[in-house]
Amino acid sequence: MSSALSVDLRQRVVYAVEAGASRDQAAERFGVSLASASRWCGQFARERHVAPKPMGGDQRSHRIEAHAGLILSLYDAQPGIHLHELRTALAERGVCVAQSSLSHFFKRHGISRRKARVTQPSRSART
Repeated sequence: MSSALSVDLRQRVVYAVEAGASRDQAAERFGVSLASASRWCGQFARERHVAPKPMGGDQRSHRIEAHAGLILSLYDAQPGIHLHELRTALAERGVCVAQSSLSHFFKRHGISRRKARVTQPSRSART
């Protein structure tokens, strides 16, 4: 994965545009793409800074975490519930999530969803 270009370079491009150069000229002068120069100038006009946004990491877990109480209460009421059943129960309450999101949710919260063995393991032979 590539890394973000330096804030110093971004500022020089923006200052060159503010000093009268076109975005195309500033991009060529500093060796960056026209799209980057345009994006940085737009960001500077909106936010008054050109710092890069965070890269990577989890961007969407906050959506399902907003319903953590509901998910955990449904799971506590029926610990053996399958993910697709839990997903259906959530959909009935207006919460639309994917099964994989639920799986990641339980992993994040340290909840193991392994099924308990029906019989005790044999001491003398393989089961």
